[in-house]
Amino acid sequence: MRYIVALDQGTTSSRAVVFDEKGTAVAAHGIEFEQLYPEPGWVEHDPQAILNSQIEALRAAVSMAGIEVRDIAAIGITNQRETTLLWERESGRPLYNAIVWQCRRTAPLVERLKGDGLGNVIREKTGLIPDAYFSGTKLQWLLDQIPGARDRARRGELCFGTVDSFLTYHLSAGRAHVTDATNAARTMLFNIHQQEWDDLLLMAMDIPKELMPQVVDNAQVVGMLRKDILGREIPIAALAGDQHAALFGQACFAPGMVKNTYGTGCFMLMNTGTQPVRSQNNLLTTVAWRLDNEVKYALEGSVFVAGAAVQWLRDEMGLVKSAAETDQVARSIPDSANVYVVPAFTGLGAPYWDMYGRGAIIGLTRGTGRAHVVRATLESIAYQTRDVLDAMALDSGLKPTLLRVDGGASANDFLMQFQADILGSQVIRPAVIETTAMGVAMLAGRAVGLWDDKQLASLWKPARTFEPAMEQLERERLYRLWQRAVERAKGWAQE
Repeated sequence: MRYIVALDQGTTSSRAVVFDEKGTAVAAHGIEFEQLYPEPGWVEHDPQAILNSQIEALRAAVSMAGIEVRDIAAIGITNQRETTLLWERESGRPLYNAIVWQCRRTAPLVERLKGDGLGNVIREKTGLIPDAYFSGTKLQWLLDQIPGARDRARRGELCFGTVDSFLTYHLSAGRAHVTDATNAARTMLFNIHQQEWDDLLLMAMDIPKELMPQVVDNAQVVGMLRKDILGREIPIAALAGDQHAALFGQACFAPGMVKNTYGTGCFMLMNTGTQPVRSQNNLLTTVAWRLDNEVKYALEGSVFVAGAAVQWLRDEMGLVKSAAETDQVARSIPDSANVYVVPAFTGLGAPYWDMYGRGAIIGLTRGTGRAHVVRATLESIAYQTRDVLDAMALDSGLKPTLLRVDGGASANDFLMQFQADILGSQVIRPAVIETTAMGVAMLAGRAVGLWDDKQLASLWKPARTFEPAMEQLERERLYRLWQRAVERAKGWAQE
C-alpha cells in the first residue's frame, strides 16, 4: 500500500492528513497557532509558527498512521491563500510577520491604484476585484515599510511568496522558490490569460520581478522534502490554494459544478471550463487548476466570515462552549424571531465588496435571547452563501441544482438543512469532508502516477444529502430581510 500525505496549512491551524490508495484518510493531526492583531483591522501570523506547526503536524500524522516512511509516494501542499511573506533567499529568515488575507491595512494602497485608473486593468488581467484581501498591495506595503527591502529585492536577495511558496522553500532540500498557478492567480500580480507575472502591475506597485517565484502546474514534482524531517526525501508533488484543492477534491471536474467550503470564511467556486467568465456581479474570475499546462477556470465568491463567526460566539461573546453546541442551541427555538447577524467583522466580501462594512445585529427586542443570536449567526452563513450562488447563476447562465459542501461547519446539520432551505436546492456532504486535503492528495497522487483521471473521479463519495423543506414564500421573505440587514451594515467604518 502506498500513501499520500496532504499538508493543509490553514488560517488558524496547520494540518496533515494521510490518505491511502483508496482515498481514505487513515490519520490526521492539526495544530492551532496564534492569531496576531497588532492594530484594529490588522491580522498577522508568525512565519516560524506556521512552519513549525506544519512540520509537527506532518510528523504526528505519519506516526499516528503507523506507516513506513518509505511507503509515502508523495506530499501535497494546500494553503490559506493571499497571505503574504517576505524572506531572505540565502538564510530563509522572514523579514516580517506574515500579513494574513483578512488584513485590511492596505486599503489606502488599493484606493490609490483605483484612483490611478488601474481598477479595470486589474480586473481584466487578473480576474480579481481590486481589494486589500489580495497579496499585491500587502507585498507593496512590506517593501515600503522595511528599510532597504526594495533595493535588496532588486539585487535578488529576497523572496516573496504566499504560504505554499514559503513552505515549499523551507521544506525542500533544494530550496525551490515556486508557486502554483492557483496561488499566483490570487496575488493581483498575475495575468491569468497569459499565465505569467504582469510587468505593468508589478511596476504599478513598484515590485521588483526578481522577488517573484516561478509559477508551476498544480500536479508536478517541485522538490524533495528535506531528509531531516521524516528521515528520507519524499517528492513534493502538488501545490494548490485551499479552495482550488477543495474544488478538485469535490470532483467538480465538469463546467457548472459548484462547491462551497465552510471554513474561517466561506468560499464558493464554480468550474467554468477552459474559458474564463468575466463576472458582472462582483465575483472573481480565477484559475481552477492548471494540469499538463492546460488551464481550467472558475468563478469564485468569497465570504470573509463564516466559521470565524462561530468562533466569535464562543471566544468573544461566551454564548457557547464549543462550535458543536451551536447546532443544539439553534434547534432550541422555532426561528430567529427576525433577528439578523451580519458578521462583516473584516468588511463584506462577494458580491458586495465593501471594505468599510462592519458587523451588526439587527432586529433585537426585549425578548431576544442567547439562542436567537446563536441561530441568527448560523443562518448568516447560509444567507451569505445564497448571495454568492445567485450571483454565479447570473454570471454563468448555469443554474446549479445542487451544492457540494465541505469544511468544518459543513458538519453542522442545522446549518446544512437551513442552507438547503434558503437555496431551494440539494446540499450534498461527501464522505470525506477534508476535501481540501483530499484534493491536494489527489493532485499529488496524479503527479506520481498513483491515480489516473478516471480513478480520481471515483474517489469522491457522497455521505448525506439535505433536501429543501421550506415554502418558497417563507424562503423569499427571510432572504429579503437579510438583504435589508446587509444594507444597514454597509459603509459603517467609512469616515
